[in-house]
Amino acid sequence: MRLIGPHVSASGSPAAAIANAQAVGATAFALFVKNQRQWIGKPLAAADAQRFVADLQKAAYTAAQVLPHAGYLINLANPDPEMHQKSMGSFLDELHRCEALGLDRLNLHPGSHLNKLSVEAACDRVAESINHALSETQGVTVVIENTAGQGAYLGSKPEELQRIISGVADQSRIGFCIDTAHTFAAGYDLREEKGFERFFDELESRIGLRFLRGMHLNDSKTDLASHHDRHESLGKGYLGWGVFERIVTDARFENVPLILETPDDTLWADEIAHLLNVVR
Repeated sequence: MRLIGPHVSASGSPAAAIANAQAVGATAFALFVKNQRQWIGKPLAAADAQRFVADLQKAAYTAAQVLPHAGYLINLANPDPEMHQKSMGSFLDELHRCEALGLDRLNLHPGSHLNKLSVEAACDRVAESINHALSETQGVTVVIENTAGQGAYLGSKPEELQRIISGVADQSRIGFCIDTAHTFAAGYDLREEKGFERFFDELESRIGLRFLRGMHLNDSKTDLASHHDRHESLGKGYLGWGVFERIVTDARFENVPLILETPDDTLWADEIAHLLNVVR
């Protein structure tokens, strides 16, 4: 079974995400475990956590089918001590929420060096921050997402992901996520088979695809190497359906949650159905 589904709303309680995923025929899903634009959310009620765990089991989803996404404010590369401390507090809060919900991974943007650190120093700061967070939590893998290469953001190149991951002491609790729109915007042309294989071969040689813990399937509103993070519905952007059909038929990604972050939620059910039909 291919694990495919959207990033759904968890408004009201985390369990709402499960019902929202089922409604569009998802075999995987993503959610925010707290408000993504706040440093610290209201405490997760024990009853809400228990309901999520119970409903997940009733819906026949497992933790391996869920890719929670961390909040957008977190920047573990930030060189400012006060702002870095706020990021660490928010990051730890989200990791503890994943623990309470029985989830085994948390997708995180690697952050920005803000033009105040070298890329190498910033990657090392992210790795050191992850080491600290892992020492205070259990059972949750940190999944670093690649980026479009906008501004001073880290993670647009495989070597940057490699440096962060190699700096994490507990290699059993670190991984990465590939966003197709980000990859394309960063200058890697996935549309033709040669470009597709070249990119994933580089990931295999630098990091190892065994560390791949999730993918974001997004078409791109902007053309190759734009360095703009602009998601489009599948088949409606510069990437086209072929990239996504190639991904879902590739045995290397069979057990990897493939998450849609496409902008038109009225198309999610059709996007999921199309991809699942490709592999039936």
